[in-house]
Amino acid sequence: MNLLPYFLQLILMLALVLGLAVGSLWLWRKVQPGIGAGGRERAIRLVDAMPIGATGRLAVVEFADKRLLIAVSRGRVELIAEAPVPTFTIPDRDG
Repeated sequence: MNLLPYFLQLILMLALVLGLAVGSLWLWRKVQPGIGAGGRERAIRLVDAMPIGATGRLAVVEFADKRLLIAVSRGRVELIAEAPVPTFTIPDRDG
């Protein structure tokens, strides 16, 4: 009983299925709205986010030259604080 043709066919089919999976994931990422927006400027920008508890999150969002600190939980969003966008940036330690 010669198993070599069976294993070659199995390896070929496995490579084909893996190639289709990787190709479909790549295509989904390219087609999915919001991910590949490129150089388009947005009105809202997420600056930072941090989980608090099991379902809550604090987020800093820039909108209309303001930074908004919001609390997001299941079914609820609350504005906690508002501040102007800083006009300076803190340089990195590396350079």
